Amino acid sequence: MDVAGLNKVVLARFPSFGPNKVQELVRLAYEIAVRDGLDFVTVVRNIPAGCTAFSAVKDHLLGLRFPEGLAHGISIKESFAALKIDINAECDVKRARVIYPKKIFFERAVESSPLAVRLRKLFPDSVYETISSYKERSADFLGGPAEFNRRLDNFFVVKEHYDCVKSCPCTPGVVSCGYHNVNFGFGCPFECSYCFLQNYTNSPGIVFPANIDDFFQAFAGYAGQNIRLGSGETADSLAFDHLTGFSSGIVDFFRSYPGTVFEFKTKSDNVAGLLAVAASANIVTGWSVNPQAVIEREEHYSAGLARRLAAARSCAAAGYRTAFHFDPVFYYPGWQADYALVVEDIFRAVPRDSMAWISLGTLRMTVRQKKMIENRFPLNTILSAELLTAPDGKVRYHDFVRVEVYRFLLSLLRGRAPKVPVYLCMEPAEIWREAGLDSRCVF
Repeated sequence: MDVAGLNKVVLARFPSFGPNKVQELVRLAYEIAVRDGLDFVTVVRNIPAGCTAFSAVKDHLLGLRFPEGLAHGISIKESFAALKIDINAECDVKRARVIYPKKIFFERAVESSPLAVRLRKLFPDSVYETISSYKERSADFLGGPAEFNRRLDNFFVVKEHYDCVKSCPCTPGVVSCGYHNVNFGFGCPFECSYCFLQNYTNSPGIVFPANIDDFFQAFAGYAGQNIRLGSGETADSLAFDHLTGFSSGIVDFFRSYPGTVFEFKTKSDNVAGLLAVAASANIVTGWSVNPQAVIEREEHYSAGLARRLAAARSCAAAGYRTAFHFDPVFYYPGWQADYALVVEDIFRAVPRDSMAWISLGTLRMTVRQKKMIENRFPLNTILSAELLTAPDGKVRYHDFVRVEVYRFLLSLLRGRAPKVPVYLCMEPAEIWREAGLDSRCVF
């Protein structure tokens, strides 16, 4: 996409507009063109001749870009970010993905650790290098989407010192569900178009902590024991488990803390490690779920819905509790029918008495994340929805859309499993209330 050319088109039509005004009009006209399958020039050419003032031109484009919101009386005062497209940033999701790192870096402190030994056996043809620290080795890494696309080329085995256990960093102004996070690594092999990890493109590879016993020690001294705790914030909980072998040790450790509930969150069906050890009643295996068509379009390389539910069924049969996360839910024509089928599939596959909780959340992102999506996944459809910056600074669907989504899914879930806790992720109290949930009684 020739952004300079788009600017010239707008300037040719409106030569008196300054760069900030041109920036906004380019952004709006581009999004309209992408959504409607139009040529950008056609969108600009179709601006009525009587629109000469910037406010009139912008209002015209807003009417085309956000018709549903304006029909609901929403006043749009937002300034729109500059459009920046890097043709080298696109992620190639058509190529078969084989996980085999070109280089594996070991911090000197853990180069003889069990994880280091395990990875050497699994990847004998990789190039190995001992480094003093990950921080020092990555200091000169410039980052960016093109480098992020190549993140599986490099593995880093490190000794982690920080944030072993922490409270979930909720967005200001939203209801906290009281969750806590433990991060057994950074990075993911899947290519979900909406992934928030795209915000963090300063890592030259996938990071694995070798000192998992230190995480356990940190938890043993953590002030918030008897909590809901989970992995999956900065890495899929199970996608790399066949490489790390972490899951069995995690289960065995938390078996000794029955008051704490630990959740593995995943989009994989990589549960062999969990099934190899005796289940514990306080271990939850949780799956992010979406319609299969959405998975194929937006969650590249992840397990399909049927495979996720088959894995959930196996875990439930083994004695683990299960959880399901409708997060993010996507709003598009026909979404109700698609998500109703997902609900039906879940309850057909997994016994409801195994279900610990279900969470609901809709698509949301930072402005930076939005730019990464349109660069890395230029054929995405999720950004064509009506998305505006909310009071928490996240780009979101309109409030009335989110409430509609939550009410619909809640009615289906309550009809199937009225006693399974359902909560909203990253939503303010008023959205909970309008959706029909009491934010004071999450669990």
